[in-house]
Order: sequence, then C-alpha cells, then structure tokens
Amino acid sequence: MKVMRPRPLLSRPAVTVVIPCYNYGQYLPQALNSALSQEDVEVDVIVVDDASTDGSAAIAWGLAAKDPRIVVVHHQQNQGHIATYNDGLSRAGGRYVTLLSADDVLAPGALGRAVALMETNPKVGMVYGLPRDFVEEPPRISLRGRTTWTVWEGNRWLAVACARGRNFILSPEVVMRTETVLSIGGYSASLPHSGDLEYWLRAAASWDVGRINGPVQAFYRVHGKNMHQTEFAAAAVDLQHRLEAFRVLEDARFPISVQKRTRQLRRVKGALSKEAAQLGAREVMRGSLEAAIELRKFIECLQDVPGNVHRANTLQARISRVSRGGSPGPVASATGYARSQLDRARWRFWALTGIS
Repeated sequence: MKVMRPRPLLSRPAVTVVIPCYNYGQYLPQALNSALSQEDVEVDVIVVDDASTDGSAAIAWGLAAKDPRIVVVHHQQNQGHIATYNDGLSRAGGRYVTLLSADDVLAPGALGRAVALMETNPKVGMVYGLPRDFVEEPPRISLRGRTTWTVWEGNRWLAVACARGRNFILSPEVVMRTETVLSIGGYSASLPHSGDLEYWLRAAASWDVGRINGPVQAFYRVHGKNMHQTEFAAAAVDLQHRLEAFRVLEDARFPISVQKRTRQLRRVKGALSKEAAQLGAREVMRGSLEAAIELRKFIECLQDVPGNVHRANTLQARISRVSRGGSPGPVASATGYARSQLDRARWRFWALTGIS
C-alpha cells in the first residue's frame, strides 16, 4: 500500500456514466445533472431503463433530446437489475466507466479525481472513495480539505477484504477502467444481492485498487425502496449473501493459486463466524431472540472454522438463558458495549482509509 499526493490531469479522458433505472424517473434529472456537470473529463451517459412503469423512459428521452451526450436504452420487458447493469456496461465507449443508480448522485469533481489516479497509476483498475448518505437533497460539501490517494496491490486489498469478511464499498463511488470491465466480464446473475462485492473481488484479483481519501465521491440516497432495506436487511441474511460473494474464491478461474484461494476463504469464514457471534450477542441483549437464532444457525453452517462450535454453543446458552426469563449477564452486556465502541472505531477508520 502506498499513499500519494494527487496529480493533475494532463488531458480530458472520456468517462461513460451508466445509469440503470427502474421506476426511479423522479430522481433521473438529478443523477444526470451530477454526471453531466463533472469537470476535467469528457462525459457521456447511457440510461438503461428496465421497462419502468412510472414514465422513466419518457423522462430520459426528454432529457436526451436536450443533450446529445445522453443515450437511452429501453428494455421492452423487465430483465432485472443485474442484466440491466451488464447491458449498460457492455455499451460503454469511454476509457473509464462508472455505474450510477438513478437515485444516487455523483459528488462534484468525483470523476476527475478518480480518473487522475488511474491515469497516474496504469495498473489500477478500480477507484473508490467516501460515499455519504442523504434523504432529500445531497448535503453541501467542502472541496478545500486535504486529498490523498491510496493505492493497494490488488492481491493485498483482496487479502484485507477476506480477513475482514466485509464489503468496503457502497457502490456509487466506484469508477473503473473500461478495460477492467471487459477483462473481468459482467456481474453474476446468480448473485442478485451481493454481486457488487463479488465484482470488486474479481477486479482486485487482476488489477490494483485505488482510493480517493478526503472528499466525498458520491451520495447514496436512503429511502424505502432501497434494495438493501427491502430485501436483505436482516443480519444473518446479509452475512449469508457476503459468504456467497466470497465463494468466488472456489472458482478455479479465479486468478490466484489454489492454496491462496483456500486460505483466503478460510479467513472469510472465520471473520464471518466471529461477526455472527458478536451480532448474535447484541440481538440477545435487545431481546430479538429469533434474529439471534438465525445468526446461530449461520455460525453452524460454516464448516471447519476454528472456535465455531464454541461460538454457536455460547450464543445458544445466552438465547436459552433469556428465553427462560433470565438476563443476558454482565459478560454479554460488556460484549455489547465493546461491540458498539468497535463499530464506531471501524467506521472512523473506514472513512479515513477505505478499509475497516
């Protein structure tokens, strides 16, 4: 890993912004404006409407009529978000490409900052940065703060992700080389809920990874229709989806040795087992015994993980104690407090470095 000072762009590279859309027509103008107003790069936008029923295609066509940089692709039948992503990415003509959901927004200058890093570092195939949540309008941000670049050797970034069992990237803050996208292929149709994580892992296996430290790179809109809120909010389900994404390490085509793949997947399972035990203890403290039971079942499904049986038995003992009317006990209380403090520390570290 190396930390660098940013270097200015010497040209205006072409960046394609792919905007998949399904019934997000009300948000399209804001997403498009955030892309087309980017400085220091030449932007074109591909809106892929997946047979929306809210008039999204008409809105997109209306915007395209006013700006030749916008191309609209309309699916006659709904194909789902993975096929929509892949359709849009396959049409990218810029040297660089980013996938921006129609309800999200790029931060000012985000594309120029990401592209400058990749122009300076030819082995970097993917750049991400700090995202920020918003509800109504993206918050105003300062562009005067200190900015640095971090560049990881891809296999090193991959190893850290496996050791943590986590996805460090939200999604709208990622910019990639189009060459990288072409080399690793499309999103996996078998992973509708964790395909982004699996995609980052495949990219890191073949390319170095960069991160913009300091300024916000993208804004992620939080609302009731977000997929992560409506389809897989439960902790045990989230852990299972992460495990499924990391199982790409079992694929013989994954470009690292069998020994490394086996070792990394073992580390993933260990990290997920520990996290499940910690989350289970927290759910017991909250009185959410059904959630704790699901987390115990997740722990039990992980094979050959050191300490796994002990974690499952300890969590079950806490569940049984509370179900009989007892208290979680002082140890569980201390564990819950330690977990909350660790979460805060991890969040701060992630915001600064891009890993947690």
